[in-house]
Amino acid sequence: MSANRGQTERSPRLPHNRGNVPSVPGLLCIVVVAALAAPPSITFTDITAQAGIHFVHNAGRAGKKYLPETLGAGCAFFDADGDGWQDILLINSKNWTPGGKRSLPALYRNNHNGTFTDITPGSGLDVDMYGMGVAIADYDNDGREDVYITALEGDRLFHNEGNGKFRDVTKASGIQNANFGTSAAWLDYDRDGKVDLFVANYVEWKPENDLACSLDGSAKSYCTPESYTGTRSRLFHNLGGGRFEDVAERAGVGDPTSKSLGVTVLDYNGDGWPDLFVANDTQPNKLYRNLQNGTFKEEGMTAGVAYGEDGVARGAMGADAADYDRSGRPHLLVGNFSNQMLGLYHNEGNGLFVDEAPSSTVGRASLLTLAFGVFFFDYDLDGYPDILAANGHIEDEIGRVQPKVSYRETPLLFHNLGNHKFENATAAAGGAFNRPIVGRGAAYADFDHDGDLDVLISTNNGPAYLFRNDGGNRNHWLSVRLVGTKANRDGIGAVVRVESASGKQWAMVRSGSSYCSQSDLALTFGLGKDVSATVSVDWPSGTKQPLGTVAADQRISVDETRGLTKLP
Repeated sequence: MSANRGQTERSPRLPHNRGNVPSVPGLLCIVVVAALAAPPSITFTDITAQAGIHFVHNAGRAGKKYLPETLGAGCAFFDADGDGWQDILLINSKNWTPGGKRSLPALYRNNHNGTFTDITPGSGLDVDMYGMGVAIADYDNDGREDVYITALEGDRLFHNEGNGKFRDVTKASGIQNANFGTSAAWLDYDRDGKVDLFVANYVEWKPENDLACSLDGSAKSYCTPESYTGTRSRLFHNLGGGRFEDVAERAGVGDPTSKSLGVTVLDYNGDGWPDLFVANDTQPNKLYRNLQNGTFKEEGMTAGVAYGEDGVARGAMGADAADYDRSGRPHLLVGNFSNQMLGLYHNEGNGLFVDEAPSSTVGRASLLTLAFGVFFFDYDLDGYPDILAANGHIEDEIGRVQPKVSYRETPLLFHNLGNHKFENATAAAGGAFNRPIVGRGAAYADFDHDGDLDVLISTNNGPAYLFRNDGGNRNHWLSVRLVGTKANRDGIGAVVRVESASGKQWAMVRSGSSYCSQSDLALTFGLGKDVSATVSVDWPSGTKQPLGTVAADQRISVDETRGLTKLP
């Protein structure tokens, strides 16, 4: 978060000449000839209160202007009790001095009727900590989703004991990370059937070394990360038996200069092995290519994702990856600081990415906003991933020195028109969605089982918001949940391929992404007007599993050994 970034606006620049990019022999490219039609009226209705969610995040603000207070924590959709419905976990921070009311995370059980019940007390997750991020996966393959929470005083791993109860197994696991952890993601980087864990760490900071900065030269304001030393992120290799080993430096992902806030997993070169993109704040972003031998090679600069178009490191926050144009390749979405716009890096298929945001609506609409949680999701189920960005500045008095920039900012929703074009659909999403908040974490899931994807957004030092998607299911859809047997239980790293009358789609099962948040591990495919699709799965174990034709508008589970079953 640059000390002087945002002081001046910069004009969008044209992207690099894509016509000079060499083609890749044999690469399947599906060209969209015409833009997709605008979606029917779709509203994201704020149902937070009626759903029974009354969470308010505590950043610990008491006038000291400590750096962590600017960031805020994430949120998660996951099935905590194994009943097949997505529950909600909201991460909390706490006061800096002991005493007074405890600030706890909040675990809400899905009641299957559009409401939730707070089951935090006695859940095992009711721990007072300065929490930041969350990542969900079944790390021991026992059929229950486990929880990892990053926290300033030390991250915690919670084993799911069943029935919404969790046990803190951090010490027994061998995981030690008290390094300002932010986002995290589970991935099986060595494809041994056990998920490993990448943890993004921010900067070296403690209350006693907090620095004094000022916006106006007199009153203390929040310092930016340039003032602090970077720190290594962690890669915990799953040894089995509930034990982990930090292999970050040995694996080549432990850069000590990074100031990491976001991570997303993608197979950007299509070799079947998961790679890592790490979003860094005022330091170059990292793109770690999996070398298939337990190590990674950093290729962010050569790939064109390390810096902005001006050759300067941006203030990158959250990140996600998806194939938004049906090219067969995953592309990158990065949330950046105000006056830097979102990054929308198109994967050219030859190891290079080109940022399409500066020449698009995505860039123009996001120029003044500060994006934290960002993700691709197909909210209108037309078969093309759309974009959501949760926005909010870090400095509550930013308007005093930058009148065009606000502390509270409206989320942004971009509808994918096809042919590399997006339209700003924020206003059409409804007044409850189109209002300024201090957005941070963001996640999606079909929590009400109506087919379309709903949205959860956390705010810094404020309430969480649950937005129900009303109208997205006018198109057909298919939800696919995987159960690995040779591969890890969640099927993380598996690729699901769907082909219907209107074309081909694919997606990888992934943990993490956005900012400090976790979305549903099930994959939702929009089918538009198509009433059926053929489905196949490429498992990280090497198994290729064709499943034949499946009718639309249903939730299915695919077991690596037994095949397809319909979910209730």
